Amino acid sequence: MNTILIGIIVANVLVSYKGFNDYSFFRKYEFHVGSIRSGEQIRMLSSGFLHADMMHLAFNMLTLWFFAPAVIAHLGSISFLLIYVGSLIFGSLLTMVFHKNDFSYRAVGASGAVTGVLYSAILLEPNSTIGLYFLINIPAYLFGILYLLYSIYGMKAKNDNIGHTAHFGGAVGGYLITLIKEPSLMVDHSLMTILLAIPIIILFVMAKMNKL
Repeated sequence: MNTILIGIIVANVLVSYKGFNDYSFFRKYEFHVGSIRSGEQIRMLSSGFLHADMMHLAFNMLTLWFFAPAVIAHLGSISFLLIYVGSLIFGSLLTMVFHKNDFSYRAVGASGAVTGVLYSAILLEPNSTIGLYFLINIPAYLFGILYLLYSIYGMKAKNDNIGHTAHFGGAVGGYLITLIKEPSLMVDHSLMTILLAIPIIILFVMAKMNKL
């Protein structure tokens, strides 16, 4: 049982529980574009430890619990922590890029950080499988590609309350940090590395063409 992983989960539970019971605390530390642009950059980190409700918290922590061990086993605890925090920051930064003029935009959740860990695990073990709803097993790399393509669709459609931009930013963070820490993956898993990069390239091409 990894101490850093347990520490992250405990921090999420404690901060989220405080937010569930203290509305002013929740509002003070949630991701809010207007407040961040006014100088409250702490929200870009603190919002990653707040959750909307128990289901939101449980889903994120359960996903983290499933995929963090693969990252820890391959890269070690410190690199895992770097990927978690780095992905959280990537998710917040990308959200700011895409929503910088929407001063009322709000978000909470560890989804960006957790997605970064998920994608790191996929990159490290691309031949593993992921069980969807505990019924259907699909290759991890295929899940990664489809998930990012779905995130692009969600960012473009803007028809739900899911923070697709943070998910995508977290995935990019996990992908890049993992390759920096373990560059041999570009040789050992070259095809998978390229395939997982395709949705990232599509996103930035669409952004450049103002299609999002």
